[in-house]
Amino acid sequence: MHAPSTRRILVTSALPYANGHIHLGHLVEYVQTDIFVRFQKLRGHRCIYLCADDTHGTAIMIRARAEGTTERELVATMRQAHLADFASFQIAFDHYGSTDSDANRRLCGEIWSRLRARGLVVSRDVQQLYDPQAGVFLADRFVKGTCPKCKAADQYGDSCEQCGAAYTPADLVDPVSTLSGGRPEVRSAEHLFVTLEPLHDFLATWTRSSGAVDPRIANYLAGHFLCDPLRDWDVSRPAPYFGFEIPDAPGHYWYVWFDAPVGYLAATDEWCAAHGDTVTAWWGRGGANEPAAEIHHFIGKDITYFHTLFWPAMLEAAELSLPTKVRIHGFLTVNGQKMSKSRGTFLLARTYLDHLDPGMLRYFYASKLSGAIDDIDLNLDEFAAKVNADLVGKVVNLASRTARWLEATGLSARYPDDGGLFAQAAADGAEIAAAYEDCDTARAMRAIMHAADRANAYVDAEQPWKLAKAGPDAAVKLQDVATVALNLFRQLAVYLAPVLPALAEQAGRLVGGPIRSWDESQTPLVGLPVAAFEPLMKRVEKTQLDALLAAARADAEKDARHKGATAMEPTPATTSPATTGHDSGEPLAAEPLAPTCTIDDFSKIDLRVARILTAEEVPEAKKLLKLTVSLGGDATRTVFAGIKGFHEPAALVGRLVVVVANLAPRQMKFGLSEGMVVAASGAGAPGVYLLSPDSGALPGMRLH
Repeated sequence: MHAPSTRRILVTSALPYANGHIHLGHLVEYVQTDIFVRFQKLRGHRCIYLCADDTHGTAIMIRARAEGTTERELVATMRQAHLADFASFQIAFDHYGSTDSDANRRLCGEIWSRLRARGLVVSRDVQQLYDPQAGVFLADRFVKGTCPKCKAADQYGDSCEQCGAAYTPADLVDPVSTLSGGRPEVRSAEHLFVTLEPLHDFLATWTRSSGAVDPRIANYLAGHFLCDPLRDWDVSRPAPYFGFEIPDAPGHYWYVWFDAPVGYLAATDEWCAAHGDTVTAWWGRGGANEPAAEIHHFIGKDITYFHTLFWPAMLEAAELSLPTKVRIHGFLTVNGQKMSKSRGTFLLARTYLDHLDPGMLRYFYASKLSGAIDDIDLNLDEFAAKVNADLVGKVVNLASRTARWLEATGLSARYPDDGGLFAQAAADGAEIAAAYEDCDTARAMRAIMHAADRANAYVDAEQPWKLAKAGPDAAVKLQDVATVALNLFRQLAVYLAPVLPALAEQAGRLVGGPIRSWDESQTPLVGLPVAAFEPLMKRVEKTQLDALLAAARADAEKDARHKGATAMEPTPATTSPATTGHDSGEPLAAEPLAPTCTIDDFSKIDLRVARILTAEEVPEAKKLLKLTVSLGGDATRTVFAGIKGFHEPAALVGRLVVVVANLAPRQMKFGLSEGMVVAASGAGAPGVYLLSPDSGALPGMRLH
């Protein structure tokens, strides 16, 4: 067993807003965080997972008014729904609080006092958008318009999803109230601000050198925000507003983005009160005898700005510990596109639970998440294929076809010769643990499935079903083969326990008892009884997926009727509301159209759908990744693509792309390149963007 761990790890997820139900996009983050926490606990570290409902703001106030209830009644109802969804997906918080708590009010006041003491709070009148029909000043997310920087349409009032610019709602071009649909008025109101520029040098140094922020994010912050003086942060809202009134500024309320991150501290305070601990022990800066605890924030890339500039500034001003890691993930798409109610792919957690096993989604997300910032796609065909092949066909099948022969005899008294299989998988544990530590669960799942492949090859070679028919003379051999297989299954269950806690519990009931330590993967079990086998996981059937999408469509139609919509307008599959009709002409101007060609010229280019099988860095090349792509069947190609630095290799595996399949091979010093992956780049958006076919396309299909 490990020596007692000295690591103390505090982990948070972004606080879910109490204005809506949990959907599958939200779950990317909570599943990723829960896996990290379960792994740390399995390793013997002292780790606590804290979260809370984010409860304040205009959205809650407006919804409560529309539903004829109070804000706190609405929040209480949504809290129960959130907790039920999280529990069903086996997400285990050590404490789940609320930003509308006495602890949060008190801690907001303490931090506010420290900001005041450092002279970082100023007051001035601002021009703010007001909806005369709704009778409220409009919060950022209740205004939409055109981004003042990149001109992308349909952007919210605080930041642009296209270029990442931050601004105020009054900066938007052609703003519209999302509450009434009308054009808001500009009115003057007094606001309180936190001045961030005095902390500019600290933030520039921290984002670059602390190791808390991914280098790509640090570069983004340096190029978009820290390259100029930091704007003052508007942290108050005038009445009416559902939130905490600022003690020294009657009639003013802390903006939700001020008290929401303080909710991390409040949840810690409440957990400490129940466990005889102190907030200082977890958020203090430590000392020679007591090093500071690790603090890991898991967030989506849409709230990067708040967690890498505003929140660190608040913590620094309050002389509290800074995050050890801000772990940022990308968005979830479904079948290659943004979740959409009109397409029936806006999937609520509860709708999924009505049709499919939550462990399946946990595993699929784990197989996609690399710890990088790339978006992940829930392609439902791929989901079914991966779950059926990996979990049912490899892991569960290992136990289902061998355990029954041990119900009468139990495991062999000593561990049989398995050709080194258990020892090899035990040695893999270090690599798998390192991948979990880095949140590269995709790498961990690949290593685990390689071990599962070796285990199943052993069973296929030994053929226990034939030994069972051979009579008493083969009974010892049968027991030994089944003992090896069941030990390899339990070893996989230990490695998969952070991802599939329910499967780990089932494995423990089958043989060996509850899985409590990572070290249980290192030593085989012998001489123990084996319980009657219980079904562990069933295959995903197409009928289940069809029913899930039908239910999602019904949810969307019900929601539309609830809101008084007259019809659901389908969203074209090839367009995005954020960009339709207002695209910048900069990319085309920077690279004008080529001379015209004939259809005969175009027909010479053979564009094919391909699936990326492997992706790896070319160490001696600055821009290249080496890809192995499948054109279907046994047809594969090696392609060197200039996308290094823009795409994480692990996140590319399994992705469908478009390749120029008949390009003459080119000998490079790194190897032979047998084609070209099609991508977009140029002015207007930094990066290289791979082209992906629509959902349902298959490797080998030709583009016409």
